[in-house]
Amino acid sequence: MVLLSPSPHLARHLSLAASRHLSPWSTSLPLPRSRPLLLVRRRVLHVQAIATPAETTVGFDEMAADTKRKYYMLGGKGGVGKTSCAASLAVKFANNGHPTLVVSTDPAHSLSDSFAQDLSGGTLVPVDGPDSPLFALEINPEKAREEFRTASQKSGGTGVKDIMDSMGLGMLVEQLGELKLGELLDTPPPGLDEAIAISKVMQFVEAQEYSMFTRIIFDTAPTGHTLRLLSLPDFLDASIGKIMTLKRKLASATSAIKSVFGQEETQPDASDKLEQLRERMVKVRELFRDTELTEFIIVTIPTVMAISESSRLHASLKKENVPVKRLIVNQVLPPSASDCKFCAMKRKDQTRALDMIQNDPELMGLKRIQAPLVDVEIRGVPALRFLGEIIWK
Repeated sequence: MVLLSPSPHLARHLSLAASRHLSPWSTSLPLPRSRPLLLVRRRVLHVQAIATPAETTVGFDEMAADTKRKYYMLGGKGGVGKTSCAASLAVKFANNGHPTLVVSTDPAHSLSDSFAQDLSGGTLVPVDGPDSPLFALEINPEKAREEFRTASQKSGGTGVKDIMDSMGLGMLVEQLGELKLGELLDTPPPGLDEAIAISKVMQFVEAQEYSMFTRIIFDTAPTGHTLRLLSLPDFLDASIGKIMTLKRKLASATSAIKSVFGQEETQPDASDKLEQLRERMVKVRELFRDTELTEFIIVTIPTVMAISESSRLHASLKKENVPVKRLIVNQVLPPSASDCKFCAMKRKDQTRALDMIQNDPELMGLKRIQAPLVDVEIRGVPALRFLGEIIWK
């Protein structure tokens, strides 16, 4: 473990801690002279790292150097610390001059907890603290579901189209309407969470209000939801293609029938709208796979179960052609000369899991970053700045 030189204030604190015979686990890690102390309710909050430095540098200077907009998606098994890593990266980018937006696509949001600020409501919220603009957005699928139900009740199902239109998916509702299947729209369709997330990605790409952001970070849902999100553009593209093929066949048959009875043929614009939606899906799909603009960062912890799931996640991401370069192994304990029995067993299990990474064909080629276990919750911008200085080197 590499210790940094303490400030005079911290030196006095450590001396006081020693005089009170506090356990070694309570000793605070000295902070750099340039790093501000973390203040919570007028008391000094000392964040202690009890892990070795990151095994390899992240290359943050390279991540921050390009002025073009870039997208970072952080994902993995539930409970591994994706939100803390995503939020700390957002703060790091903002403090390095990048107007940044961090988006939670996880239905069980914890971004508000991480920033210690209410970010709910499904709208852009400015985050207090960083040097450059930092905004956060928690996508609210429950609110969207309620809008579906309310609109359906007020207008007999037709109001759902307005909501789907706002998501860029109104054309699909038109197709269902033509097939007299409107009753299916009384309840939200499966995959609504992912559809809303996709619609937001479309807005990030196209809407002027998001043009200021040079870094957009996604705090994604656990593995299964994230894979559905990434595969949805392909699914919609293929589905729209089939609908258009069927529509052309039906249009041809309808035209022949109308010509027999001498009825005037009208040319609907639904096909054009479907084609526009298909083009937007292609844009999103290409964005997810763009090695220059997008990167998926896998976050895990040193347990056999988490490493195994991370390996499967990387295999699935490769299948979707989503670029992955980095693997963050969070909550790592360091070697120690003196340990309690529990800590010794825990460290032994972690060592076994870390060895798995070195021998796993899916993970061994990724740039591995070992992030420290700390003795307090990382909550609020000062704490996220501290964590970011440890991880994003």
